[in-house]
Amino acid sequence: MGFWQKFAALFRRKKKEPVLGIAFGSGGAKGMAHIGALRAFEEEGISFSVVTGASIGSIVGALYASGYTSADMIGIVENLNRKEFSKNLRPFADLSFAERFLGDYLEGDIEELKKPFACWTTDAETGTGVLLNSGKTAKALTASSAIPPFFRGVEIGGRKLYDGCFSNAVPADACRDLGADLVIGIDLAAYTVPDEEKGAIARLLGAAINRFTPVKYREDCRTRGYEHADLMLRPALGDCSATDVSRAGMDRMYDRGYEEAKERMPEIEALIGEFGKRRKKA
Repeated sequence: MGFWQKFAALFRRKKKEPVLGIAFGSGGAKGMAHIGALRAFEEEGISFSVVTGASIGSIVGALYASGYTSADMIGIVENLNRKEFSKNLRPFADLSFAERFLGDYLEGDIEELKKPFACWTTDAETGTGVLLNSGKTAKALTASSAIPPFFRGVEIGGRKLYDGCFSNAVPADACRDLGADLVIGIDLAAYTVPDEEKGAIARLLGAAINRFTPVKYREDCRTRGYEHADLMLRPALGDCSATDVSRAGMDRMYDRGYEEAKERMPEIEALIGEFGKRRKKA
């Protein structure tokens, strides 16, 4: 390289790709839509460097941060003993069975994952959110997924923690705090049936459950993610159940996640392109 080429290279800015982050939302069995969305991203060659999640989103997120592909995750789901899982769906069950299962795939601490990761939980005493980005991975995931009245809270650091959905259902802000330039969120509850549209029995049952639930939903738990995400995927899961672990039900939710990500892919690619242009001008 000649003198002038070397001189020009000193002032030539190297194009830097944005740090992409993904925030996986809560939603029980609807988390199959997360895996479907990941398959769509894999097909487009889009990967994420920073990962956060709440509830089932924390589990999918930790698996992704550990290096599992969407196909790997399908294999893990197939290894789940559905009868054992259903047997443990009783009022305030202990989540040690889930911790053991997750530990088979996510050994060690959060700090040892291949990508920066954190999961969102809710403090039972104060109702405020608690971000877990260190400690035993499987333990943290059970805390983030401890939805009453099915499961009891999980003790970590002297606090009883419950499902992250109560305080931040799609933790996009945490994703940005971990270093993401652009954040894609996935809201599994975007099309949940409003209480006023539910039948009388469903409303009464919901009221009874809320009365005995030891932690309450914060006012902004569903909207917070939208304020901090650059784009929110919203799979059409309004006719799906968060407790449906049937093969047909899970396949349907997986497909909905895949279809939503595929349909919104031009928007995502445009966001990435626009960020690159802004950075180049800066």
